[in-house]
Amino acid sequence: MEKLNYTRLKGFILEGLSSDPRFQIPLFVLFLILYIINLLANMLMIGTITVYIRLHSPMYYFLRNLSLVDISFTSSIVPKMLIDFLSQVKSISFAGCVAQLYSFISFGGVECILLAVMSLDRYVAVCKPLHYTVIMNERVCIILAAISWVAGLLNSLAHTVFTFRLPFCRSNRINHFFCDIPPLLELSCTDTYINEIVVYTSGGSVIIGSFLFTLLSYVFIISAILKIQTSEGRQKAFSTCVSHLSVVSLYFGTIVFTYIRPTSSYALEQDRVIPVLYGVVTPMLNPIIYSLRNKEVQGILRKAIKRLKGHNIGE
Repeated sequence: MEKLNYTRLKGFILEGLSSDPRFQIPLFVLFLILYIINLLANMLMIGTITVYIRLHSPMYYFLRNLSLVDISFTSSIVPKMLIDFLSQVKSISFAGCVAQLYSFISFGGVECILLAVMSLDRYVAVCKPLHYTVIMNERVCIILAAISWVAGLLNSLAHTVFTFRLPFCRSNRINHFFCDIPPLLELSCTDTYINEIVVYTSGGSVIIGSFLFTLLSYVFIISAILKIQTSEGRQKAFSTCVSHLSVVSLYFGTIVFTYIRPTSSYALEQDRVIPVLYGVVTPMLNPIIYSLRNKEVQGILRKAIKRLKGHNIGE
């Protein structure tokens, strides 16, 4: 009972990404650089899409939402991680742990659903190009984006409530660098069967549901592309989907491996690294991938840089 009270009142101790003191400063520098790149790249994407009317289309509307989610997703864990790299005791309050878990699962869920919505947008663009502007009108885009956000927030609420209703009496040391579901379940001294059911049903519905919807969309997309007579037409149609397909493969691959499997198969020492991929690296790469693969965005960014250079020279 003393351990239980201590855990609830005082909070938790995070083991961190690495316990070796020699790696703390190098890791701090590395993740600080990654975080800065993430913020700059996604903010640049949001600003570019907002300012340039040419980019006011459904695809870029969803991409702007994705950049906002990526900033929030990474910000839910990286600032605390950076502080912990420079701290002797990596503590987090009980309320802070609740907030971190809720935020991380929320934005992760929103990203899953948003990627599925973006696959729908690509399906309409490739399979029904003549009706694209009618089907994917402004009202539909707003509704789809709102569904992504609301569903992600509600999914996270279910996970957070069921996770923190558990009594944590084994220890207050979380074998991770942030508050996540698997390591928190390890601390419970009661049966976590209900929590596993919630993970598989609620989390599985969001993750696997979004993944299967995306997969089905691309089955129709590829089928439509193969029916195009000219190789130039096929290449042009496929090029509009490559960026999204790259992001989907990287994101869903790592997140499915982390959450949709029995808790008995978790290897927490190894699984600490996996959230770095989908929680830090992928959000940083998303705007870069879209920029490198999208000639329209590249052209606008070049013009913006030239104008900025010309303005500086004029001064």
